[in-house]
Amino acid sequence: MTDGRDSRMPVDGIDTSTPHSARVWNYWLGGKDNYEVDRRLGATMEELYPQIIDIARASRAFQARAVRYLAGEAGIRQFLDLGTGLPTANSTHEVAQGVDPTSRIVYVDNDPIVLAHARALLTSRPEGATDYVHADLRDSGTVLREAARTLDLDRPVAVMVLSTLGHVADSDEAAALLRSYLDALPAGSHLMLCDTIETPETRAGSDEYADGGAMPYISRPKEVVATFADGLELVEPGFGSISLWRPEGPVEGEPVDQWGFVAAKR
Repeated sequence: MTDGRDSRMPVDGIDTSTPHSARVWNYWLGGKDNYEVDRRLGATMEELYPQIIDIARASRAFQARAVRYLAGEAGIRQFLDLGTGLPTANSTHEVAQGVDPTSRIVYVDNDPIVLAHARALLTSRPEGATDYVHADLRDSGTVLREAARTLDLDRPVAVMVLSTLGHVADSDEAAALLRSYLDALPAGSHLMLCDTIETPETRAGSDEYADGGAMPYISRPKEVVATFADGLELVEPGFGSISLWRPEGPVEGEPVDQWGFVAAKR
């Protein structure tokens, strides 16, 4: 357990009248940390775009497989999880420390309800460490400064941006944001990223999501998402549906419209 730095920020400002992505995502995963306004939007989205439930579950499974790869084959011992969301099974620290107990993890989110549950993210093996930074991932300077309390930024770090970058509407700004993190980290660091690719169905879903009052979340053409790995070395099998990224068994159903990759900075 860390020294309780999750209490650095007050838990207030939880808006129960407006849906929030972390809580809607929690609803899709079958969680209970959400409000009626989140459930209404989540149910509407599910009716309009049924694959969203498969996407939510596939994203969690991809996260676990990718973290397991990074902590195992790649030998990464430090993880910066941007846009953490609410605690759930197989959180980053559980998977990473299951491979190597000395792993150190920093979670980042700006939703007060995630802050309220942050202690669940701070359970750590005594050999390692976890911390929570209550900040907007777009403020990379603040995030990196706070993360440096727990992580050694002179050693490789895996930066995780999962189902999050769609909140940054401008693709050039999104690419610059990723560079601002990776440029601050040494060779051997990795980027783990996934997001919803643009199809007629996902575009309609994005419109409905924004109309429902939540912070807009855009889908991008897969060719644009692929450019977020520019300058990095893709880990096999490369960029594609996360259903097909090193699956641990037969893939059932159609691959989801959530695409992603793991890539190394050399």
